[in-house]
Amino acid sequence: MTDIDRAWWKEAVVYQIYPRSFKDSDGDGMGDIPGIIEKVDYLADLGVDCVWLNPVYESPGVDNGYDISDYRAIMHEFGTMADWEALRDALHERGIRLIMDLVVNHTSDEHAWFVDARSATDSEHRDYYWWREGRDPEQTTLDPDDYDTPIGVDEVPPNDWESFFGGPAWTYDDRTGEWYLHLFDERMPDLNWETPSLREDLFEMMEWWLDHGIDGFRMDVINLISKPEGLPDGEDPTAIVNGSDKFVNGPRVHEYLSELHDRVLAGTDSMTVGEMAELSIDEAKRYVGDDGDGMSMVFTFDHMRLDMTDAGRWSHRESSPRELKETMTHWQEGLADEGWNSLFLNNHDEPRQVSRFGDVEQYRRESAKLLATLLHTLRGTPYIYQGEELGMTNYPFESLDEIRDVDTIKNVRAAQESGRLDESDVMDLVRYRTRDNARTPMQWNDAEHAGFTDGNPWMPVNPNKENINAEDARDDPNSIWHYYRELIDLRSERDVVVYGDYDLRLRDHESLWVYTRTLETDDERDSLLVVLNFASDETAFDPPADLAGRDADVLVSNYDTAVDAVEADTLRPWEARVYDLH
Repeated sequence: MTDIDRAWWKEAVVYQIYPRSFKDSDGDGMGDIPGIIEKVDYLADLGVDCVWLNPVYESPGVDNGYDISDYRAIMHEFGTMADWEALRDALHERGIRLIMDLVVNHTSDEHAWFVDARSATDSEHRDYYWWREGRDPEQTTLDPDDYDTPIGVDEVPPNDWESFFGGPAWTYDDRTGEWYLHLFDERMPDLNWETPSLREDLFEMMEWWLDHGIDGFRMDVINLISKPEGLPDGEDPTAIVNGSDKFVNGPRVHEYLSELHDRVLAGTDSMTVGEMAELSIDEAKRYVGDDGDGMSMVFTFDHMRLDMTDAGRWSHRESSPRELKETMTHWQEGLADEGWNSLFLNNHDEPRQVSRFGDVEQYRRESAKLLATLLHTLRGTPYIYQGEELGMTNYPFESLDEIRDVDTIKNVRAAQESGRLDESDVMDLVRYRTRDNARTPMQWNDAEHAGFTDGNPWMPVNPNKENINAEDARDDPNSIWHYYRELIDLRSERDVVVYGDYDLRLRDHESLWVYTRTLETDDERDSLLVVLNFASDETAFDPPADLAGRDADVLVSNYDTAVDAVEADTLRPWEARVYDLH
């Protein structure tokens, strides 16, 4: 028998909003908070329980808001604090919770702390960041030609660590003659969590937002906040970037996050989800739950790396449905008794899920519905990225000049300069991989700019807006949008969808993903069977022997399906069925 350990965030469906691209209210071409308020009823009609709001803090916008210059102010392009409070209230009035992005691995170089830190070596906030003297090139294997230093500086960075955005993770600052660390863009210096007063300032900032009525935090790259003593060179040649074997899941990260939980979150009903690079199941268990650091769940990325080679994100290989099944099942089974899964196939940093995992050419609608069925019937909390519920697709970029994403631009240029990426392959890879695929404006209708803005949009609108938009989807009872509503309703009505055990069947099948969800309580035993055909061809389904012939109704399907038992059948391309087992 299962004793249900209930939590609102386990039962919730989270909708992620990327404010720049959601809805523009004032015609300046950039989405804003009043625009989100205009669409709160849309969110309520869809049935979501929680909104994750990407950063809206004051920022120069080097990395679209992940470079924060003031944690307690709203970026003026997005609106005012009064606008934010109105959004919070509008969501809460409709029973929708709100979590904010927490970015505390780094700040903007325009943050007051860093402005002070770089003013002098003995400044008040100097130790809020990582500053080090350079090294003599003769004492290291680093090549001085790889580093852009001012004329007359005869040294190289303190270590060989690389930035996730390409190039060295250190920049020389001639104001004080030292180098500072940035695991991302050079205008995003890393915070030094070893400094107690920094941690205190960050905790006070988090409390301030909780006092303003938010319901939790999505914690950006949170397992990078601890760096090892001495900042040694990387030792793993297979690391995602040089040095990541040293600074991912660093030596004091659990100490810091346990302190954060005890200081800020303990005793609250807050949801926390940590974005985690390079994470194993055993490591994940240390972050989540009462026996770990207290996080609700973590974002893991094993399943998002299946289509990459050893060269990392800026590479491409064909992956198979079986690999996706095996990888996600690994996490379903690994966190079954300890922890909780976050369920997603796209977000603001990833391409559109139907373009990546589905079939946009022949079966966009069917494959989008199948992917939705998967995410909403696995064990964990589903995340919907804006436009996913419409089946929005990747953008047909023709030139690197159309790209806005600093991560894409820097990594592609670095790959070209190293000779790893051939010029003829650049745009194919960019179209497949760039984060800008997720950042084109939300397609509200088939008007000139898809109803996103009356001005010139900051990113181009996908030309398929005429066929893919919210207005048409809401008018069509067979649309992807209405299918999402059906799945969300099922999840809210049946505890088995949230809390039931996951049991994979037909484990070795190349294209079928078949599993049961079972929940046994003192009152009853509830069971569902989920059958997914990850193929653009018809596929024979022979049910497991213990289920063959069992009485069942189909609760949800992306095709017209009428059956009264689990029987051998031919599944249509990208067919998804959820059986209610009797």
